[in-house]
Amino acid sequence: MQRKPVHLAVYDSLADWETGHATAHLARAGYEIRTVGPTREPVTSIGGLRIQPGLALDDVRPEDSSLLILPGADLWDAGDDLAPYARAARAFLDAGTPVAAICGATAGLAREGLLDDRAHTSAAPFYLAATGYQGAGHYVDADAVTDGRLVTAGPTEPVAFAREVFRLLGVYEGEVLDAWYRLFHDSDAEAYFVLQKAATR
Repeated sequence: MQRKPVHLAVYDSLADWETGHATAHLARAGYEIRTVGPTREPVTSIGGLRIQPGLALDDVRPEDSSLLILPGADLWDAGDDLAPYARAARAFLDAGTPVAAICGATAGLAREGLLDDRAHTSAAPFYLAATGYQGAGHYVDADAVTDGRLVTAGPTEPVAFAREVFRLLGVYEGEVLDAWYRLFHDSDAEAYFVLQKAATR
């Protein structure tokens, strides 16, 4: 059975370091990564990378996706330009399709009310509190958090973010998932051999 693609949101000022671990290893696991812009016009990341979206946000349907990934961006805190992505996240979650948000995207979800009754994390509690959301009691001080079909993480945790995405989609599990995390987060050389052994099974 062919896997549905993973949709990666792309927009001006996106934090290009936050989703690379997730998308690279999802692609290696057989997922097509499709970029989703506000339109199909090119966008520029915070690192100056020019990205040509494959799709416009209005053309993406939850039922055609395995996951929506929302990276951070300066624009999340600069107005309502990215609010359509938060509304799309609501549609995805309502349809039972997973969403993974990191850094500023968590603030966008907070403004949309999606964190009011879900366990979540972000850069810091006060960052989300500034949105005026009602979910402070569900904030978890952790590297990344999964609640149902929603993954959240702060800007310094791209590896933990990827770990939770892999766990949610069943890409890696158990000792293999643990070894992947130890290799990329802790530079644990022994973990490499665990992954190599798993790859030859």
